[in-house]
Amino acid sequence: QVHLLESGGGSVQAGGSLRLSCAASGYTDRNKCMAWFRQAPGKEREVVASILLLTSESLYADSVKGRFTMSQDTAANTVYLQMHSLRPEDTAMYYCAGVQSRVYCDAPVLDIYQYGAWGRGTQVTVSS
Repeated sequence: QVHLLESGGGSVQAGGSLRLSCAASGYTDRNKCMAWFRQAPGKEREVVASILLLTSESLYADSVKGRFTMSQDTAANTVYLQMHSLRPEDTAMYYCAGVQSRVYCDAPVLDIYQYGAWGRGTQVTVSS
């Protein structure tokens, strides 16, 4: 069973930076995709970024391209979301997600329906 635990959220002013972390356990190989999603009050959960653990290839939503970077520390089994130039519209609960352990990934995936393991979320608040 896959377990995910996020950390690193907080409050920053517009233009600031934050780094989110997600510690993962339960994967026995690296042909797996992980992702960050976010959900603002009254809005649907949306994808932010995805990474293929085997290669660190990543994909991003258009809204965060050039500002956010998803990476990993393989030794620590941890993925990160480095966020720069934060905007008030980035305010949301951020969730780490991973495919189930039986699923094989050969590329990062932005489709929410591919993800079956979720963390509890970490709040990011950006003030203007």
